[in-house]
Amino acid sequence: MPNQDRVSRKLIGVGERRNGLYYLRESPTAQILMIDGGKQSSTFDIWHKRMGHPSGKVMHWLAPVSDLKGSFSSACDICFRAKQTRDSFPDSNNKTSRIFELIHCDLWGPYNTPSSCGAKMFLTIVDDYSRAVWIYLLLDKTEVFKMFMAFIAMVERQFSKKVCIVRSDNGTEFNRLKQFFRTSGIIFQTSCVGTPQQNGRVERKHRHVLNVARALRFQANLPINFWGECVLTAAHLINRTPLSVLNFKTPYEILFGVSPCYQSLRVFGCLCYVHNLKSKGDKFASRSRKCIFVGYVFGKKGWNVFDLETHEYFVSRDVKFLEDQFPFAEPIPANTSEFTDHEHLDYALPSMYDDILDMGAADHPTSIPRETTLAEASSLTNSSLDHVQSDAPASNLEDQPSGDTNFGRGLRTKQPSVRLKDYVTHTVIRKNPIPPSSSPSASSGTPFPISHYVSCDNFSVAHRVFLAAISSGTEPQSFREAVKHPGWRDAMQVEIQALEKNSTWTLMPLPSGKRALGCRWVYKIKYHSNGTVERLKARLVIFGNRQVAGLDYTETFAPVAKMVTVRAFLAVAACKNWELHQMDVHNAFLHGDLNEEVYMTLPPGYATQDTTLVCKLRKSLYGLKQAPRCWFAKLVNALQGYGFIQSFADYSLFTRTRGTIQLNVLVYVDDLVISGNDSDAIASFKAYLSDCFHMKDLGNLKYFLGIEVARSSSGLFLTQRKYALDIITETGLLGAKPVAFPIEQNHDLAKAVGPPLADPEPYRRLLGRLIYLVVTRPDLAYAVHILSQFLQNPRHEHWNAALRVVRYLKGSPGQGILLRADGDLTLTGWCDSDWAACPLTRKSLSGWLVFLGHSPVSWKTKKQTTVARSSAEAEYRSMAAATCELKWLKALLLSLGIHHPQAIPLYCDSQSALHIARNPVFHERTKHIEVDCHFVRNAIQENLIAPSYVPTTIQLADIFTKALGKTQFQFLLRKLGILDPHAPT
Repeated sequence: MPNQDRVSRKLIGVGERRNGLYYLRESPTAQILMIDGGKQSSTFDIWHKRMGHPSGKVMHWLAPVSDLKGSFSSACDICFRAKQTRDSFPDSNNKTSRIFELIHCDLWGPYNTPSSCGAKMFLTIVDDYSRAVWIYLLLDKTEVFKMFMAFIAMVERQFSKKVCIVRSDNGTEFNRLKQFFRTSGIIFQTSCVGTPQQNGRVERKHRHVLNVARALRFQANLPINFWGECVLTAAHLINRTPLSVLNFKTPYEILFGVSPCYQSLRVFGCLCYVHNLKSKGDKFASRSRKCIFVGYVFGKKGWNVFDLETHEYFVSRDVKFLEDQFPFAEPIPANTSEFTDHEHLDYALPSMYDDILDMGAADHPTSIPRETTLAEASSLTNSSLDHVQSDAPASNLEDQPSGDTNFGRGLRTKQPSVRLKDYVTHTVIRKNPIPPSSSPSASSGTPFPISHYVSCDNFSVAHRVFLAAISSGTEPQSFREAVKHPGWRDAMQVEIQALEKNSTWTLMPLPSGKRALGCRWVYKIKYHSNGTVERLKARLVIFGNRQVAGLDYTETFAPVAKMVTVRAFLAVAACKNWELHQMDVHNAFLHGDLNEEVYMTLPPGYATQDTTLVCKLRKSLYGLKQAPRCWFAKLVNALQGYGFIQSFADYSLFTRTRGTIQLNVLVYVDDLVISGNDSDAIASFKAYLSDCFHMKDLGNLKYFLGIEVARSSSGLFLTQRKYALDIITETGLLGAKPVAFPIEQNHDLAKAVGPPLADPEPYRRLLGRLIYLVVTRPDLAYAVHILSQFLQNPRHEHWNAALRVVRYLKGSPGQGILLRADGDLTLTGWCDSDWAACPLTRKSLSGWLVFLGHSPVSWKTKKQTTVARSSAEAEYRSMAAATCELKWLKALLLSLGIHHPQAIPLYCDSQSALHIARNPVFHERTKHIEVDCHFVRNAIQENLIAPSYVPTTIQLADIFTKALGKTQFQFLLRKLGILDPHAPT
């Protein structure tokens, strides 16, 4: 049956009837006519547009079956704009022919949770020929240069090969290496921007390593902070796994020419029992330690394990594995601390190199040296510690167990090998480093264990119990952690009940045009004076940092005790043998009346049916900017109502004298220190405070603002031992070798040219903690002052210098000051300067030291505000600053009822400055000095000070203005009265 077009009357097609249906016969003409719709003029361009811009291959297929005129052009603008894709990445034609001819590098991270050693990223190096992988755990990008140089040295020494080509992405971490590549003749290739496929070898290896690492962690159900161990072990295993691209050979075999030995491999994360070397000498001690297996170690025939009880990493060869049991897959007992993400900073650094060689290689002789490494799974080391992992046997690092009886053993004390003195060869206890008993660990696993530098043997049993208690407490860092513990849940419930009972807020909908501030919980363990836990304190804190001045608050100032006042207050109590007590105000800020209109969101965990409600505050709350002022005004009224007089030298000091009875109160927010010479009067005053506020009597003063206070017949010893140990632990230097003085002589930190730190926050945090440590450590004042000048843009050299200060702390974490009881209450001043000390501004440094009797109470290192034209002028300005401090201290002592009629000796080592102070000499050279500096002359005339000359060699203030060597530094420490009762005897 023929069919025609109704308009053109042309034949469209012919249908053939079969079984009642018409089948259209196929013909080229019919096909094109059906598509064309009857239009005769046809070109490639028209049909290309009609067909929706098909490819050239499609257009050429249409040409034979259509009447297309012309030729098809592939230069179509619409096609480019609509369909252009990236060119495919062909396999590289550059095939390597030997190991280390081409290596691929890349950096992974930073990860949001640091590893157990503090690392946040890792460097991956892949050999193109063997596919061997090396992993280096890093703290930040600045570590790349050091680790890569170590890798190059390893290749040259262990394999006698030279790296020819290095390929990486465009990361800035490789910028420092460009100069090295040029001078070494190494070709440095980088991928194009946004083209990671050109660095695909190492990108694919990242995926491989992370796949294996995840499998290892999931298999053992390890906490996330163990990801570093998982990655290192993954590299170890990958290098021993056959690869199809290598014809099912292993990277190890390609490198060394022999098959790896698998006899030492064990299931990662499994339960294991390690022989307890500490049990020697004690027949009833446990013979085993319950651990988990966390990897392999370079240079030792043993396994790296983690003690589940002491949280210690160490290496042992005496291990029994239960490879089908995984401790972290089991529920954690209630009396066992849970591993949470926030605890990663409590762990020290692992050893620098982690080997991928067979630990049983010695049993299979080969031509490969024992020290050769394939995958140096290097972990984070501090840039100030230029060590490498020692290959000494573990048995050489173990100390002789202590004990009065040593059955079957010689009495000779084992010492670490002399050649290891400059190396950190193993890690130490990573958490709670000081046990209740002060005996050094028998087998610490490092030649520099922390137990060799801090002890409690010189203190009474009661004080040792107290120190052990405050060292072992763990406070949660978030609501999510606290809510898992019933004790902290009860503490939050008690706080909420107290807030509601005090009518702190009213629940209501948020008014239009108002905003509600957020809030959070803060947790603190409160101790009795005997070291027992007094209570778990949960405090609700509002986000006062989001308040707007003039809208949410007006005046905010509230005085707190100055640290100089605290030391002077305690020094007077020590000399007069006054009692010292401490009280804490429960929910102090809730007693303050709030005048402004402030709204707060519901506290975390607060149960209410209507979650849209907010809290309208009626009382001040912790975190509000005006809360300290409101509370302090309330407290002042209560103290003045009892007859106390507020000191004008320090408004946080209150005194009361009735005949021969004297009471003194020092206030730091809600912590009160009470001193006096009459027990009944103190008890009566405590009762009065308890009637006014909800008070907690903490007994005799033992722990105040992070300062440990120990009293004896010699006086009061102040130390921040726990705070110092926290700093050492957080920086991961518990196993580091100590240094004898905190800062290098002739340092040039002001002119540092190293790369800026990628993340300056750790440096700033560390310096902030060191600044507070100066409260009881005058030996740190100069070093901390110098390092504090670089907080805006710290460089690698500054970070190394800060870590050196921590290594100095490692040698004496329990060091502090003794406020002696046998001295008189007279002031003595020392002042010194370092002329033009700053090489950038040429400004001088002032330093001073003030003794009250034999007790140091005030010290300072400070840069002068103007440039001094001579050393005499610099010394004179330092003398003026010290005179100001002496004048203020004299007024402070007068508030405590101590008169100081005689002139205060002020020692200076500059004869010229003394001449200027006594007489208007050297007019031509001193006429430019500001008038305010000449008040030193008035102080001399008023008999306030009596300047005297002292030789520079015995100038005690010299330690505050210069970087001294070991001999002079240690000499001045003894003169300052700085002691270390915690030093092991």
